[in-house]
Amino acid sequence: MTARSEFHYEAKQVDDIVVRPFSFEFPDDLDPVWAPENRVRSLLFNGLSLTMPYLEPFLIRTVKEAGTHIEQPELLADIRGFNGQEARHYQCHRRLNELLKANGYPELAETEARLEAAYKRLDGASLEKRLAYSTGFESMTNGFTHWFIEKRREIFGGTCPYVSSFWLMHMVEETEHKTVAFDAYMACSGRYWPRFIGVFHGSFHVFGYGVIGMFRALRAEGSLYRPRTLAGIVRELASVAWNVGPYLLRALLPGYNPRCEDDPQWFKDWIAGHARLAPGARLPLVDTRDPDMPVPFPEATETA
Repeated sequence: MTARSEFHYEAKQVDDIVVRPFSFEFPDDLDPVWAPENRVRSLLFNGLSLTMPYLEPFLIRTVKEAGTHIEQPELLADIRGFNGQEARHYQCHRRLNELLKANGYPELAETEARLEAAYKRLDGASLEKRLAYSTGFESMTNGFTHWFIEKRREIFGGTCPYVSSFWLMHMVEETEHKTVAFDAYMACSGRYWPRFIGVFHGSFHVFGYGVIGMFRALRAEGSLYRPRTLAGIVRELASVAWNVGPYLLRALLPGYNPRCEDDPQWFKDWIAGHARLAPGARLPLVDTRDPDMPVPFPEATETA
């Protein structure tokens, strides 16, 4: 594969992709049901966390390989930032996943084994297919970002501040590097139909394994077939479809570009607040008891 001569790099909404310390110190006794009023949502998000130590190294390998065919210095700098952020994300997810297994759900290791095998198979696909998968997944992540941030009070209010702050920071950085996989695909291929298929492949593959992890946990604790649990599953899956689905539909359009999705103000405030954090300072947690759940940095603009 060679880079497309007609590809032209476009400016992003952010100036730089910043590789930050992802320094969450989860307590050893972390409760896997970290949203006590919503057991199903806790276990669904835990299932999604299971995918990250396998998905994100795959994304790093794929985008790094694409970089060997790319000459634009701006995109190469973005790729370095993307890979740096993703490396820190999956390492932190791995720490969280170990606690989830140790504190009540050892059966999740079975889903991890399936994920490891799945990404080994996917590594054998063409670079175009892997890039299409990557940009397809990132389009879903863009939907999750807006959902998590704009409805943070509904999703994370009253929940464990460690897990909530971790997911929100993860989504902030996903927004920051949302253009990279797309740009790498457009620089190396740009064909519409593989990218169209990649939206389904990347999104449903990852989300599907998250759902498998949720079902595995619910089955292990014996609550899967209770009416309240089944109603909760329907509610959570419908919420994902309602809030994330429109972003996937837009990603299917021929002229799609993630730059067209405006970044949430809370994301901008978080980025500005973190930039004022003293080097080496511990990352403050979002106050999930605050009814507005503002960014956790002093003197930051706290806008919904």
